[in-house]
Amino acid sequence: MSAGAASTPRLRTSPGSVVRSAVRFALAALFIASGTSHFVRSEFFTAIMPPWVPWPLAMVWISGFFEIAGAIALLVPGTRRAAGIGLIALMVAVSPANVHMALHADAFPHFAPWLLWQRLPLQGVLIALAWWCSARDRQ
Repeated sequence: MSAGAASTPRLRTSPGSVVRSAVRFALAALFIASGTSHFVRSEFFTAIMPPWVPWPLAMVWISGFFEIAGAIALLVPGTRRAAGIGLIALMVAVSPANVHMALHADAFPHFAPWLLWQRLPLQGVLIALAWWCSARDRQ
């Protein structure tokens, strides 16, 4: 072994884990912003709730709280996997509101109907990203 090789530091993380970490931070930022907006713009979120959802304002606040809590837990290695599973469950739970909004686009004239429909497959992408970035990094 040459002297130069002995002093070369070893890379502790793989390029894939760097990308996973970047996606994790981006997803956490997205959920913190979204969760915060549940408290700041509660009237908007109660308006997109299907009429059969009980206690719409409480549900908006609860989902906002869990979006923020899940985002923070996603950044902590010991709670990362549970956070990913919890965020996935939350996204599935709020999907009826997204479907309701798309089906009743006329009630939301500030949004183009195609945009409301595009939001539905985006949920699937976010679910996949939450699963992927909550996995353990390989080192």
